[in-house]
Amino acid sequence: MKTRHKVLIVDDEPHIRRLIQTALGRADYATVEAGNARETMERLREERPDLVLLDLGLPDRDGLELVPLIKKETDATLIIVSARDATDEKVAALDLGADDYLTKPFDTDELLARLRVALRHRMARGGGVSAVTAGDVSIDLMERRITKAGREVHLTPKEYAVVAQLAQHPGRVITHHQIMMQVWPSENERHVEYLRVLVRSLRQKLEDDPQRPQIIGNEIGVGYRLHVSPE
Repeated sequence: MKTRHKVLIVDDEPHIRRLIQTALGRADYATVEAGNARETMERLREERPDLVLLDLGLPDRDGLELVPLIKKETDATLIIVSARDATDEKVAALDLGADDYLTKPFDTDELLARLRVALRHRMARGGGVSAVTAGDVSIDLMERRITKAGREVHLTPKEYAVVAQLAQHPGRVITHHQIMMQVWPSENERHVEYLRVLVRSLRQKLEDDPQRPQIIGNEIGVGYRLHVSPE
């Protein structure tokens, strides 16, 4: 299954948001939008995007003030897309934690190229991996594609979120709480039984014998571990 990367578009001008949304939609990105700082923080918590495209000229708060707040709230890649082209503005944004800076007006092909590069960097940060193999299951985090014995496996978005969380730390135990924080951002939705149901469904799809799992291991009372194949 290939799941689309989600991009939060933040700009107070609707026609700019539509332009970016159209370009990203054609490239198979999922998009959400915000027109001011308040909406931006709400969308971050609700949607958990992979990337944020942030305009600095927002009506209710300077975009530069949002940069550290966004980086604190989420691990999403942050790209500034702004008409402000002064060097000190760019340096300030990058020093505050932005991952890239694109000046308006921009070419949509360049924007898409920046997004692809940003996603590669995001995957590589912290020694992260982009693909792992567990038995006859291959997990490609860059393409968001899962195969078993060469055949594509279709997962629900939440099933994929669990697999991705485990695959980002192959061989390491990831606690129930850590997984649930990613899969269910809303605190009142976090119940370990929901996670157990997802893992049971995953084992039905990925394991040769779901009753004797060899890929997704269970650390009782702690969490789950992805047993990867030796290199």
